[in-house]
Amino acid sequence: MKKVSKLLRGGRIGSVRKDVVEFTASIKSDQMLLKAVIQINQAHIIMLTEQNIIPSETSQKLLQALSEIDFKTKLDQTLEDVHLAVEEQVNKKVGLDVGGNLHIAKSRNDQVTTAIRITLRESIHNLMNIIVKFQGSLIKLAEKHTETLIPSYTHLHPAQPVTFAHILVSYIDAVQRSLERLKEALFRINMCPMGACAIATTSFPINRNRTAEILGFNGLVENSIDAVGSRDFVLETLADLTLLAVDVSRIVEDILVWSSPDFGIIDLPESFTFTSSIMPQKKNPDVLEVIRARMSQVLGNLVGCTTTMKSLPSGYNMDLQELTPKLWETLEIVATSVFILSELINNLNVNKDIFGKQILNFSTTTELANLLVKKYNIPFRISHKIVGAAVKVLLDKNLALSNLTPELLYKAAQDSAGIILVVKQMDIKDSIDPQKFVKSHKTLGGPAPSEVKRALASRKQLLNQTKTSLNEHKSRLDEADLQLKSMLQHYSKHDV
Repeated sequence: MKKVSKLLRGGRIGSVRKDVVEFTASIKSDQMLLKAVIQINQAHIIMLTEQNIIPSETSQKLLQALSEIDFKTKLDQTLEDVHLAVEEQVNKKVGLDVGGNLHIAKSRNDQVTTAIRITLRESIHNLMNIIVKFQGSLIKLAEKHTETLIPSYTHLHPAQPVTFAHILVSYIDAVQRSLERLKEALFRINMCPMGACAIATTSFPINRNRTAEILGFNGLVENSIDAVGSRDFVLETLADLTLLAVDVSRIVEDILVWSSPDFGIIDLPESFTFTSSIMPQKKNPDVLEVIRARMSQVLGNLVGCTTTMKSLPSGYNMDLQELTPKLWETLEIVATSVFILSELINNLNVNKDIFGKQILNFSTTTELANLLVKKYNIPFRISHKIVGAAVKVLLDKNLALSNLTPELLYKAAQDSAGIILVVKQMDIKDSIDPQKFVKSHKTLGGPAPSEVKRALASRKQLLNQTKTSLNEHKSRLDEADLQLKSMLQHYSKHDV
């Protein structure tokens, strides 16, 4: 059962049932916020001292007490939340006469949203590094397969030949957009609500900009009602993660389908598969299936949190507390899933002889139709009909596209379009060759090896730019931490 903190009892509320406290407590999910809450209190005390709101001897005692709380300390699960847990610890060390000043000019309302933002900016930074590593794995694999042909699919039916690297570049680009969205969200997340207090700021002459500066924020969430009552930064993060999850799920689905014996395009590494408890021949893609399922949980968390937010009145409401565990859960799901997928990609094997399958033999028919347009001056809609008619004849006779002859094409042209068409056998052979098909598709963004190599060089450059940007962001946060530590040393050694 929960232990009711006495800090908030004996005034307006005399006592609360312990089971009620337990029901409403957030202490279980607050562990992630402990470091941030301590830092917020430290920055707040420094600001109060600089503003001459509390005397230097009081601030020294408070800062010393806060510095003695280990960030990794497991929170007392009998308390309501991390804020009271920290305040209780401070009061144990310095007494209520001094510790009672810790909460001057602030509220749990502005403190909790600030703590979420501090923790979230670090979590997103770490996730972005994992995504960058995933992109690196895709680039490394793509560089090995710039000339490896595989079929592309529309409607899950064989469409046209492409290189495996071309498909991997499509994944890299989709994931890149998620990186860019997270980077944009990170700027809005890194705004400081401190000083908004419960909802209407305070009559104490605080300096909100100074607190934000000490904590490494870009600026303020200025309006006090907006500062404590908004969680759009949580919803934006969840929305961005949902878009990433959709892309990850589709990538996983491709790998699942292509690794099945019916497709046989890729072979999964054994260290990422399991076997059946009864069927000894099975090599099951359990890891990929778990990732696919967990991506659905990401979407579910977004829907749940959005539904919670949509009906809330302005200002702080306890409903907001229920969003935070979903946020941490989603970040954990996405980070671990992308990490595992990245490791799997590093060990993926690709079948380089997949076009030996007869079912894929017709995937170059578009180029045969193009040949009739380019060399024989047939309008495309007519050439499309002629080639389609020829394909139907071949399929009816259980023949492959390689069995197509000028005579068969001549008859198809007469029967379907009523025209005389004499095509050279060598033209047919060249137009339906998968290797030549791919090499000829060198339009910007196409699958030709030369174009894919250019695209990969461009993506590698973009990846390096992202790494540099992440390093710069980390340096700014590290600089803010060092500044805070330096100020704490100063305040512990000198009168102010």
